[in-house]
Amino acid sequence: MTQEKSMSALAGERRRDAERTRAELLDVATEEFAERGYSGARVDEIAARTRTTKRMIYYYFGGKEQLYLAVLERAYAEIRAAERTVDVDHLDPVAALRRLAEVTFDHHEAHPAFIKLVGVENAQQAKHMNHVARLVDLNSSAVALLDDVLTRGRRDGTFREGVDALDVHMLISSFCFFRVANRHTFGALFDRDLLAPERREHYRTMLGDLVTGYLKI
Repeated sequence: MTQEKSMSALAGERRRDAERTRAELLDVATEEFAERGYSGARVDEIAARTRTTKRMIYYYFGGKEQLYLAVLERAYAEIRAAERTVDVDHLDPVAALRRLAEVTFDHHEAHPAFIKLVGVENAQQAKHMNHVARLVDLNSSAVALLDDVLTRGRRDGTFREGVDALDVHMLISSFCFFRVANRHTFGALFDRDLLAPERREHYRTMLGDLVTGYLKI
């Protein structure tokens, strides 16, 4: 191997190491912020759990707030990426809408830390994410995707007029969020586990019925 190739390989390995370190820090920071909130989470604890240093975290992210925002950005990027896996163009509007609702349902169930993070940020009146345009741009894709489906549905006479894509997004998100976030209080009050495996398909189908029923003519 020539010296140039050797240096290139070394640089590539360093990049991969940096990416792995950054991903590990985000994984642990996600757990910390989700469990302890923004104020309760400690950078020292994140450093200890990842066997790194506080200085290294500041090197990668700049500080606690920047780390928290990176956690939020990744969390939202993951659900938006999941939505983009749905090939809505090759599904009829009703099937496309059901599939998008199911993606949110599945993602929220599989990522309870995401639900907790959203709760943390709401408890702070979104004071952190309000200053990050990237998060707004990132999440606008969810509404745009729904808007395309609704437009096709109105065009072929399947969906009624006067329905806002953002309202549909809220309808889907609220059902999925409530099911995970309120699992314990709902269970204590009504003795029903909203995440019980035997009722999963019931609720998944229920969500699709609610959303499409709201839109159909």
